[in-house]
Amino acid sequence: MKLRLLFGLALLSVPGLRAVAAPAPAKMDGFTFVKTAGGIAEYTLDANGLQVLVLPDHSAPVATFMVTYRVGSRNEGLGVTGATHLLEHLMFKGSPAHNRADGTSIDQLLERVGAQYNATTWLDRTNYFANLGKEHLEAYIAIEADRMRNLWLRDSDRRPEMTVVRNEFEIGENNPINALEKEIYAAAYAGHPYHHPTIGWRSDIENVPIEKLREFYDTYYWPDNATVTIIGDIETADALALVKKYYGAIPRSPHPIPQVYTVEPSQSGPRRVTVQRAGQLGVVAVAHKTPAALDPDTAALQVLGSILTSGKNSRLYRALTDKNLTTSVSADIGFFHDPSLAIIYASLAPDAKHADVEKITLDEIERLKRVGVTTAEVSSAVNQMLASSAYARDGAFAIASNLNEYISAGDWTLYTTLDDAIRKVTPEDVKRVANTYFVADHSTTGWFVPILPPEGAPLPPPPSTATGPISR
Repeated sequence: MKLRLLFGLALLSVPGLRAVAAPAPAKMDGFTFVKTAGGIAEYTLDANGLQVLVLPDHSAPVATFMVTYRVGSRNEGLGVTGATHLLEHLMFKGSPAHNRADGTSIDQLLERVGAQYNATTWLDRTNYFANLGKEHLEAYIAIEADRMRNLWLRDSDRRPEMTVVRNEFEIGENNPINALEKEIYAAAYAGHPYHHPTIGWRSDIENVPIEKLREFYDTYYWPDNATVTIIGDIETADALALVKKYYGAIPRSPHPIPQVYTVEPSQSGPRRVTVQRAGQLGVVAVAHKTPAALDPDTAALQVLGSILTSGKNSRLYRALTDKNLTTSVSADIGFFHDPSLAIIYASLAPDAKHADVEKITLDEIERLKRVGVTTAEVSSAVNQMLASSAYARDGAFAIASNLNEYISAGDWTLYTTLDDAIRKVTPEDVKRVANTYFVADHSTTGWFVPILPPEGAPLPPPPSTATGPISR
């Protein structure tokens, strides 16, 4: 399963379960209250530095519990690409307290109570979560606390799980957008670890030793490198008591959590990639370097992406899709801990030429940089994005899932303020960020060139724009 949570239009803001006043901070021995924003209260578990976010909502007798570890594919190096994702799979393989042989495995316990659960890995983080009846919340907290430090991690589990991950890798290779995006990132980043895909390179997936996965686990899976989010039909004091009961005895990491200090060298000229493989239709993608998610220009860049590609009145829809040159256009504005990419995708219509579509795309970008955008365009884009935000924050799980991305970006409170920042974007802001970041010397252009199968052979599936975190 792949989820596109907010890279593009699903920008989330103030929690949308119910209008709630900011609660008075709960006084709980063993916790330090940090702050409240948008109805969400942040606490720190004093014993080990675990960050805890709590948002009560009593509209339904359910709760979502999510733990976000600040480790993703950006924390990997040569030879261990994909290790974070493979470790995520192995986190379901058992511990002395939760295992299939005893009938107490994570899958058995959660399926027995009808929970919805999974895990995902992405560039900056790994998360584990369950949405379940509130009466089962304690049992799930016990599971997550247990596997934070007590995982078996056996090679007998790694070998068969590796084949599952390798199958995911192969599925991604057959998706034109995924394959092109992977090559674009690999070309755009020479030094920074965003260079390699979250799922990893095939040879690393197949050969990474279990000792390396154990090393990853022992380096990053500690409470002071994690955030617990609890949303739903709970009382704050009760939720904190459960966190303390099950996480309180886990020590802090015995070593400083390693930080990524590599800064991508400045790019000094445009780069190009071409992917040629089986497919039906071509794709043109134009990527530009953009700042980290916490940069003040993030809101204006999101509006810029919407003006270019969102809806039938967008610049590139009118210039390309209306003229039967593309079947769709879309923008993927990176929202990550470190500087990333804004990628414009144009999926070609039959008989359309890559060069023609690329030229029109670049011409439209240059026209926008030169002339700017109208107040009406900004207003329309902002209204679309706010509507998307409202739809996308329906329920405890939706809020937790999107909070997860803000946590990994470096500041969860951006979740409560980004919509306001989007409302304040002006035409001048859009023109400024276009000229600042959509610079040819900092661009990477990619073509997906389909190779049609022999006559009579089945056609591969059409391009999909679904990219994002990978899950088990």
